[in-house]
Amino acid sequence: MSEGIIRKIFYYENYYLDFFGSLKPEVKKKFNWTLLLIATVDKIPEKCFKHMTGTTGIYEIRVEVGSDIYRVFSFFNKDQLVILVNGFQKKSQKTPKKEIELAEKLRKEYFNEKERK
Repeated sequence: MSEGIIRKIFYYENYYLDFFGSLKPEVKKKFNWTLLLIATVDKIPEKCFKHMTGTTGIYEIRVEVGSDIYRVFSFFNKDQLVILVNGFQKKSQKTPKKEIELAEKLRKEYFNEKERK
């Protein structure tokens, strides 16, 4: 991961930061490592970062620590800027629909605000 920064990570409002603040230190460390990977590696492994089918450009950042699985939704604003929104601990096979809907809503809010500026 020594290629340098090729993507910038941005936190929309405090959604990600509030989620991150609630995590155990070992989970925070893994999220920081994963975000560094996303920021510095040209081809991000799908295990860490993948497009959510059936969405308008929502990507899932995935972190596993032991048997616990955590997700953060994100999207791109241009190619080099990754916007992080809501995060949650995944407790079942299927991603909760309300979390995907929230990510879609936040994406729309972000671009509406950006358009107004």
